[in-house]
Amino acid sequence: MDSSPPIILRPAATLVIFRQSVAEKPPELLMVERSEAMRFAAGATVFPGGKVDPQDIELAQSLTNEEPTDIAARIAAIRETLEETGLGLGFTRGLNYDEAVAARTILQSGGAMGDVLSRLGLALNLEALTPFARWRRESVGGFDTRFYLANIGTGAVNLAVDATENSRLFWQSARDSLSGAAQGTLKIILPTLLNLERLAQFADFHQAAADAKAHPIAPISARRMMRDGEEWLTIPEGLGYPITAMPFSAARRG
Repeated sequence: MDSSPPIILRPAATLVIFRQSVAEKPPELLMVERSEAMRFAAGATVFPGGKVDPQDIELAQSLTNEEPTDIAARIAAIRETLEETGLGLGFTRGLNYDEAVAARTILQSGGAMGDVLSRLGLALNLEALTPFARWRRESVGGFDTRFYLANIGTGAVNLAVDATENSRLFWQSARDSLSGAAQGTLKIILPTLLNLERLAQFADFHQAAADAKAHPIAPISARRMMRDGEEWLTIPEGLGYPITAMPFSAARRG
């Protein structure tokens, strides 16, 4: 009989941000290169995001009488993006440069999203985030991460690395990020890799959002299996992913 305690996964949230800088070219996605000092996925290129804090849950509970998990994750995705990149989205109005800097300072000084809203007179627009996927890393210290899509349209925005959790921010199409991983210039882990393969199918944000709404969002955990003497990783079919299996040796690239 297995007497080991059950694995408790920490809730987290990630935001895939689209920008269509040139109409006839593929959309660009905001990518974050994690610091080499990070314990998980050190040096990897990912989307902005992080764990859901207790304050995110408290704010979510104040906004709904229903189960607050999804709302708390949306709040965390907005907060982590602002904290990591300086980009303020998911509010009922756009933030100017000074407001974005002030909001980021509040968060980096230990404040919560509720503090940002009250001090700057802001309100959240949680419908600006489209649910896209949900990935789980089922291990001790693992995460249950909800992925959302968001769109900033066209044009340039102000970004700045936080110099602690990440070392570089850049806009790049999904296909170009995959090419960078294949060439060894980017490190990309399996969830990011398969999400990029899925996102590379779309000509714009609206196609991606429509695809997300057309598929169920069920928890995804990669499973190991043997094929012809080689170890593979697989994910469930029917969730919108064009690639659902790959050799274990190819699961992290770059």
